[in-house]
Amino acid sequence: MSSTATTQRRRFLKRAATAAGAAGALAAPMIASAQTVSLRFQSTWPTKDIFHEYANDFAKKVNDMAGGRLKIEVLPAGAVVPAFQLLEAVNKGTLDGGHGVVAYHYGKNTALALWGSGPAFGMDPNMVLAWHNYGGGKALLEEIYKAINMDVVSYLYGPMPTQPLGWFKKPIAKVEDLKGLKYRTVGLSVDIFTEMGASVNPLPGGEIVPALDRGLIDAAEFNNASSDRALGFPDVSKTCMLQSFHQSGEQFEILFNKPKYNALPAELKSIIDYAVQAASADMSWKAIDRNTKDYEEMKKAGVKFYKTPDAILRAQLEVWDKVIAKKSAENPHFQKVLDSQKAFAQHAGQWQSDYMVDFKMAYNHYFGKKKG
Repeated sequence: MSSTATTQRRRFLKRAATAAGAAGALAAPMIASAQTVSLRFQSTWPTKDIFHEYANDFAKKVNDMAGGRLKIEVLPAGAVVPAFQLLEAVNKGTLDGGHGVVAYHYGKNTALALWGSGPAFGMDPNMVLAWHNYGGGKALLEEIYKAINMDVVSYLYGPMPTQPLGWFKKPIAKVEDLKGLKYRTVGLSVDIFTEMGASVNPLPGGEIVPALDRGLIDAAEFNNASSDRALGFPDVSKTCMLQSFHQSGEQFEILFNKPKYNALPAELKSIIDYAVQAASADMSWKAIDRNTKDYEEMKKAGVKFYKTPDAILRAQLEVWDKVIAKKSAENPHFQKVLDSQKAFAQHAGQWQSDYMVDFKMAYNHYFGKKKG
């Protein structure tokens, strides 16, 4: 082969290699070294409460799935703003987001308390979430937030177990026992217990036990065995009444400042969507495990648990009817949410009642007292 031919061949191979390299570069995925987006959240719970742990669980799921592109830091209640000022802080951008419950915003629009307070037409907490996500609740919540000028993105998740009637100095045997009691609750439960004769004080979680200890209130409800134990209820009371309709279908809320949320790329928004769903399932499983253990530990520590008498439960339903009639007349949003919940509950409740077996029968078969 001549030197000229050799030179031409070398040039051809060099051009081919260059072209192949360029094509390979085009075919390879573009790996962006995007800067981490950091969001500062606050919960409405003290650090020791399992609810704050749930908030951190959600943040960890987002942080892990985002692979360094998004990082959520969660501060406890009061770190930036008081617990009941979370919504305003997220709206203004003082906080990028937060973790709480919708009922805490009750003072801005009474309809917001319907995501938690009251018997929800017989729906359990998971059914309320089904209504929210598939029965029109989400759109109604967005409508209410727009009406009160709150520029936020809201995710609801985490079905809470039925909340106890609360902690008392002695067992509550009849409706009359509630009359005159200085009692802590929140949301529309304030109206329920006021109607039943109690003097209500809507304290945030971290202030309840100190108020009980100092005698500023006589009785209080909060939420569940794990939270109640961590907050110190067994240190100031040995009587807890289980079962109530005042907060029987509540869930958690994760809030984002809307401009901050809208600035996120689509893939990070998707990660948040799926992290909410994963956290909802994980929270419900963890609650069963932890609440069970803390319930047993409190019994060992001398706490006496009593079932709330049916007469009180029926009275709550009757009072609730009066409360919602009054609130509906005052607030069109209230009636709109009620109508939506009722329509969903009527068919969902029938389905659940017809399909679900009575698990107590099986439990009693294996663990109930044996005759003879």
